[in-house]
Amino acid sequence: MQIYEAIDNHDGSFCAELLSFKHPHVANPRLQLASPEEKCQQVLEPPYDEMVAAHLCTYAVANHDFVEAYKFQTLVVAFQSHKEENALPVMFSVTLDLRIFANNAEQQLQKKAKGQPGEMLEKAAEQLMSCFRVCASDRAGIEDSKKWGMMFLSNQLFKIYFKEEFLSFAFHHCHRSSQKNKRMILIYLLPVKMLLGHMPTHQLLRKYDLMQFADVTKAVEGNLLLLNEALNKHETFFIRCGIFLILEKLKIITYRNLFKKYLLLRTHQLPLDAFLVSLKMMQVEDVDIDEVQCILANLIYMGHIKGYISQQHQKLVVSKQNPFPPLSSVS
Repeated sequence: MQIYEAIDNHDGSFCAELLSFKHPHVANPRLQLASPEEKCQQVLEPPYDEMVAAHLCTYAVANHDFVEAYKFQTLVVAFQSHKEENALPVMFSVTLDLRIFANNAEQQLQKKAKGQPGEMLEKAAEQLMSCFRVCASDRAGIEDSKKWGMMFLSNQLFKIYFKEEFLSFAFHHCHRSSQKNKRMILIYLLPVKMLLGHMPTHQLLRKYDLMQFADVTKAVEGNLLLLNEALNKHETFFIRCGIFLILEKLKIITYRNLFKKYLLLRTHQLPLDAFLVSLKMMQVEDVDIDEVQCILANLIYMGHIKGYISQQHQKLVVSKQNPFPPLSSVS
């Protein structure tokens, strides 16, 4: 078992990779267990068995039940805040997933009119603060100090509290004569809206002299080649504005739209080779079946595709109902 080897060898980076919901194992239906505790106890010593068992409740993610997924992830994160010997990469990995699950859970609860607005995010922030206090109080030498983790955790807390609604509010309440200020707000609002599936109109971009976003907007529909060209062409502008890395995240949305448009989903079982062909058509040369599986696993993990990867048949098995959920419904 890989996780046993990673823990036994004190390999924090590999352990973090295996405990991340971006890892391809999350899409493996054989690991989507409702009660994995017994199997973990057979392989791992306490308290690692409890942590890995909580992580292995991936069925909740497969079922898009992010409230349940968040509940199990809190157990994994709680382990980080009490065990000083754990490496920072593991803390980074599990707290990132906690924030993502909390955000998705918040959206699901609000759609069902359950709970108080912001309740899930507030609980996630409390857990992140617990980890932050562990890092802040670490007395180890500078090279091994957990104080290095404070910046990462601050970033995750920032993402919880600084949401798209605030930027939208600022734009709509900015005085109509303040064209320069409205343009500045849009520079940061547009990438966030695009990640949520809301593309700016050509008219809006022209009005505020932001045509640098025009080709990016067009490319996200499923043209990876055009997206790479647009990012390279306007790289200096995007870097100077501090939004280049955010726009890079649009690649996963472009993968999603490419696969959706190219395959047309005549069946709910799609061979992995078909995805490889679609990427080759976009001149993505350095890609193989393993890379395709990794891309699909990420799309499933992020909620952009409802389904799982069948290793035995080398196919993506998608839900017969709404296999590509609207981007606005996904974090």
